[in-house]
Amino acid sequence: METSERLIISPEFNRQRLYPITTNRRVYLGFKRAFDFLFSLFVLILASPFMLIVAILIKLDSRGPVFFMQDRVGVKLRFHNGELFYQRVIFRCYKFRTMVHDADQSVHKAYIQALINNDGENMAALQGGETHVRKLTHDPRITRIGRFLRKSSIDEIPQFINVLKGDMSVVGPRPAIPYEVEMYKPWHYRRLETKPGITGLWQVSARSSCDFEDIVKYDIQYVDQQSLWMDFKIMVKTPFAIISCKGAM
Repeated sequence: METSERLIISPEFNRQRLYPITTNRRVYLGFKRAFDFLFSLFVLILASPFMLIVAILIKLDSRGPVFFMQDRVGVKLRFHNGELFYQRVIFRCYKFRTMVHDADQSVHKAYIQALINNDGENMAALQGGETHVRKLTHDPRITRIGRFLRKSSIDEIPQFINVLKGDMSVVGPRPAIPYEVEMYKPWHYRRLETKPGITGLWQVSARSSCDFEDIVKYDIQYVDQQSLWMDFKIMVKTPFAIISCKGAM
């Protein structure tokens, strides 16, 4: 089975992997998917010259591939006993590479664990000091061009390929890394009850300046209240959140 379709087999995932979809939600998802496909196609065509320039800068800045690909947790629509459901899957997420090639992921994994547990002492130790930004801001693995790409969110433009493929949506919770999900408390799994997105409610509300539990609460609020109007408002607010650099690296 292809990577983008590989089902999660860990027991922690399988306990809560099917989510029924109501008739109203089906209509919304149909419009949302049509918009995602057309919008991501438009963005990729429009941004292709710029993406070529970014690719050249990445190659000139450090050794390694232009793109960074990583397994993330998503959902796919499945039929089960005549009903339509969301089922959790693993897909390959694309980003512009912002770190040195073959960077050690153990530092990030340790930081994620401290973030989920709200362990301020360990977060500060891994950061090299106290910071209000809930992200590794002093990370020696990040390249010179990579720091700019992250702060401006340009590194996420290739994820429109994921949107085009149907792995992601333009709007939704950020796609989680499998080892992150294995650290979740039971109530955290609710943020996985919809397709992950490039931008979302917590990104335009607090970006990286709130604790993990607040992030999950924003994501659950989106899961429960999502609509075309809510998606539109989040998309309108996203450029302002990026320009303000609030909570950015």
